[in-house]
Amino acid sequence: MNSSADPVRSGPAGPPSPPRLLTTDQLAGWATDLADSDSAYAAAYPGPPGPGPVHTVYVPVPRFTEGIVAGWSAAAVAAIDTEPQEWLTVLAEHSGLDQAGVAELDRKTRAKLAAEPFEDLRIDFEDGFRAHRGTPADDLDEDAHALRAAAAVEVMAGIGSLPRSWGLRIRSLGPLTRERGLRTLDLFLGRLLESHGRLPAGFVITLPKVTSLEQVVVFAAVLAAIESAAELAPGSIPFEIQVETPQTVLGADGRVPVAAMIHAAGGRVSGLHFGTYDYTASLGILGAYQNLRHPVADFAKQLMMLAAAETGVRVSDGSDNKVPVGSAEEIGRRWAAHADGVRRALRSGIYQGWDLHPAQLPTRFAATFAFFRLGWVEAARRLADYHHSVTTGVLDEPATAFALARHLAAALSCGAVEAAELLAVAGIDADVVEQYLIRGAVPGGRST
Repeated sequence: MNSSADPVRSGPAGPPSPPRLLTTDQLAGWATDLADSDSAYAAAYPGPPGPGPVHTVYVPVPRFTEGIVAGWSAAAVAAIDTEPQEWLTVLAEHSGLDQAGVAELDRKTRAKLAAEPFEDLRIDFEDGFRAHRGTPADDLDEDAHALRAAAAVEVMAGIGSLPRSWGLRIRSLGPLTRERGLRTLDLFLGRLLESHGRLPAGFVITLPKVTSLEQVVVFAAVLAAIESAAELAPGSIPFEIQVETPQTVLGADGRVPVAAMIHAAGGRVSGLHFGTYDYTASLGILGAYQNLRHPVADFAKQLMMLAAAETGVRVSDGSDNKVPVGSAEEIGRRWAAHADGVRRALRSGIYQGWDLHPAQLPTRFAATFAFFRLGWVEAARRLADYHHSVTTGVLDEPATAFALARHLAAALSCGAVEAAELLAVAGIDADVVEQYLIRGAVPGGRST
């Protein structure tokens, strides 16, 4: 009897391959098609900036001396010591903290005023300085101020009193002030580099009243020429664009020029600073209604935030020119208004503003500290749980870990939260926080 042979078996059969509609070659081809776009996106949008200064102090150059930081520190402390009841009332009513929290806020604010009253300084050659009429006397006067300011900076660098971020606001590149602004910058840097031998860390320039993309491109070329002549590293001098003209926000072609300006400067733009009063005046807002809360100001700042999103460029609010001086009642009212303006900007995602007077420093720091202290304990514990892959009732994901880390990093940077507090509350340190300042970081700090 014939029998058929058993089939040859090569082992157990694996699971069937899932059906596929796209080939490997197709996928590879599309990846190639998008490679240039991927690279361009990564270069143009490296991600949000890390923690920066909470304010910029603008000091007109005639009032700038090597003792400016200590002088403002003493004046700021004197302001709250002179009106202690108004000060504590503002803290109690506008911080959102309980009695113990208010006492801690007062302590932290006083410590900050003593240790670091300026996080960012601009020596101002534009506002607060007499208008340049183009006469020889005007040129000699501004030349002398530029050289004197450079000498003062050298002294401050030598004694360690120069703020972590500092620089100049020069005159604009408009036709009437262009040559004067660049001459001042040239004289200042030439004098400082000749005598000091190097450019102290943290230097940045504010370019005011920008009206065209071409001004940004030309200024980048100016800085490249200065770096070459002074043998500085290429790209080492950044600048900020002051958004205070309608032409920066909306162009004649219907586009938003400030977005293109960021990308036209070869990575040199470090910030966008809003100019409250020039901008609102340009739109016809009367003096009584010019302020940071005006709807036209909010619109401009929202466009600035959109333009700067994911570029690494910081956005700064403008100034409040109603400074806390006068009667106790007036001082208290203006402290409250200033603190409210700081909190309003922080809630909207703008973490920097301008200060024009020593008495504004207490409310700048107190409002900022209060903002970051509210909720920081929960943020620290949630980030620690995420870091250690601890399952809780909150299912945080990489984007949330990034937001939690930004809260904590900013709080640590400005002094609202101390490293010892973070360690005691959550068992993590600043290094752990830094691991999650990258989009898509998964538990353990690795990025997806």
